[in-house]
Parts: sequence; C-alpha cells; structure tokens
Amino acid sequence: MKKKSIEDIEFKSKRVFMRVDFNVPLDETGNIRDDTRIRAALPTVRKVLDSGGRLILASHLGRPKGKRVESMTLRPVADALGDLLGQKVRFPADCIGSMVEELTGSLADGDVVLLENLRFHEGETRNDPVFAEQLGRLGEIYVNDAFGTAHRAHASTHGITSFISPCVAGYLMSREIEFLGRVLAEPEKPFVAILGGAKISGKIDVIENLIEKVDSFLIGGGMAFTFLKAQGFEIGDSILESNKLAMATDILARVEEAGTRFILPVDVRVSNSIESGSKTRMCKVEEIEPGDIGVDIGPQTLGIFEREIKKAGTVVWNGPMGVFEIPEFAAGTFETARILSESGAASIVGGGDSAAAVAAAGLTGKISHVSTGGGASLEFLEGKRLPGIEALDPG
Repeated sequence: MKKKSIEDIEFKSKRVFMRVDFNVPLDETGNIRDDTRIRAALPTVRKVLDSGGRLILASHLGRPKGKRVESMTLRPVADALGDLLGQKVRFPADCIGSMVEELTGSLADGDVVLLENLRFHEGETRNDPVFAEQLGRLGEIYVNDAFGTAHRAHASTHGITSFISPCVAGYLMSREIEFLGRVLAEPEKPFVAILGGAKISGKIDVIENLIEKVDSFLIGGGMAFTFLKAQGFEIGDSILESNKLAMATDILARVEEAGTRFILPVDVRVSNSIESGSKTRMCKVEEIEPGDIGVDIGPQTLGIFEREIKKAGTVVWNGPMGVFEIPEFAAGTFETARILSESGAASIVGGGDSAAAVAAAGLTGKISHVSTGGGASLEFLEGKRLPGIEALDPG
C-alpha cells in the first residue's frame, strides 16, 4: 500500500493539481457551518505553496448531479480558504475549458486557484476520459489529499492519473494509508473491532474480512438487535433486518468456529419512541418487551466492552452504539469514546457518525487516528482496493 507522497516531489514553479475534500456543510444563506475539512487540508496546501508550487485545487460539494446548482458553488470555500491562508484564492466560474486553462497557465509561484465544483459536470462521477483529460491539462503534478472520495473511481480521483505524472499522496491521504494499512497488515494484539450503526448490511464485509484477524468484536447500535433476534431474543420494535437473520446466524456460527469473541449487548436502554424527552428504561436483553425500542447499550455492556478495550493493543471503531444524536440515548457512544481515548491502545475511528461522536465528546485529539472518510475507511476495512489510492504512484 505504500505510495509516493508530497515529500518525494519538487514543486518549484510546477502547476500542481490537488484533489481535496472541501465538501463542507453550508447553511441556508451559503455560509460555511464547519470548516474542519478546509483546515485539515492546510498542511498539504501550505507545503506546495511554501515550495514555490503553483496550486490548482479541485473538489466537489454536495450532489448537483452534473448540473450547475448555485447553492453548491465553492465560492464560499474559496473566500474561507483565502482568509485562512492570508492570500487571494482565485476562483474561476468553471473547472474546465479554455478560460480555466488560461488562468492556470498564468499562475506565478505561490499562487493558488480553487476550481468550481467538479460535480457540476456529469463527467466527474462517470470517470469520463474526456473530462479527465481536460482536468489533466491543468497540472504537471497530481496530488490526492481527499481520502473521503478514494473509494470512488471518479475523473478527479482516478481518470486524471492517466494524463498527469507523477501522482502522489498528500499528508492526509498518506496518514490514512499508513494507519489503516498498518491495522490490516500488522495490528498489535489483542486486536478489537467495535462495530455499531443501524444495520448489519453495512458491516457484513467488514466482519467477514476481520473474522480471522481480530480477537474480539464488540457489537452495539441497531445492528446488534438483528443478531439478538437471530439468537431467539425478543427485541420489541427495535430495528431489525429480517432479511439478514440467516446471515446473522451464519456469522455467529463462523466467529464461534474461528474462536473469535463476538460480544453482543447484555443490557440496553429502551424507549417507547425515538424522540428526545421520551420515556426510557434500562433492562437486560432478555427483559425487552413488545413495543420497546432499543436506543443504546447499557452500563453492564459498557463494563464488558471496557475490559476488552483496556486489554487491546489495537482497536478499530466504526459505527455508534446507539442513537447518539439524541442526548438521552448518547451515553453508550460517548462512554465508548472515553474508554477508547484512555485505553492506551492504537485507536482508529472510522469516519462518519463515529468520528462525529468522538468530536462531540471532545476527544478527537486523544484518538490515534480519526479517519476523514466514512465510506472509504469502511471499504478499506472490508479489504477492498480503493481506486483513488490504487491510481497513485507506488512508493
């Protein structure tokens, strides 16, 4: 998995096409609500600029589906980036075409351009070779620092690499490859995987890829109830993938055969509604009644999880333990984050909800690595090859 990085390249007076992930949340008036993704890219951006490179940044924003949608313009991002860098960020009205080529061709050392939303063109998500070649004309060096899109074979993450050389990883991408690659190749034992979220279907491939690698699975979230149902428990109105019961039964048999510990909740918080302020109670899993909705793991389960995590050398976590967006249902997820942050283990948290929960708990800085890509980190853990990484030059 080792790839060339920006440390291996001389950028002086070169036009550098850098794929970043500036897919930031905007409010109704077009203001940026959270600039975390912009700030995360700054070390790579500054490396190129400080080295005298001529930087051309490219990103998507939202899902405009190949059409220009004014509410998804990257102009607010260009303004915010300029403030962070303390210099003008040029912003053309498009990401391809003669006007863009003229602008990028006229850059001086240390200049920076942010192109308009790549997904205003259908060719981006289709990995269209004509669109990829048009992007490729803009740069002389390609840098990918957008791990969150690395699992997509899009024009700006995959196709473009046929038209630019060299193609290297930025700091964010290199860090993801290093941490996630090490977890799969040589994890310090014991190796524990904490899996949560709503559905088994989103985690099946992860479980199957890790059965022979991990020592323990700790299962929470809505997906736990399908496993509990497969074991014969009453789960009330808790989330259930009835079409995955046979698969759940098969997984339970396979982990037992492999000698891997598969730890399901022994107690849960249940409610009569998934709404803030609804009545809840804590009960053992065998005490769940018809009409109950499981919304979080309980304290006994947390105690079991804590003992496993404290023994671990490596822990991977993907998926919340309950409906953590509602404060009354968040204790299991936030306590898991706290336990992990204090464990001393090499800790890797997948993107998406898990990363959001760690951030909400104020513990991001106490985790070894918080992935910047939810879907990408999940596919990495599934053992899949990610097109955006595969396309980069080997290190």
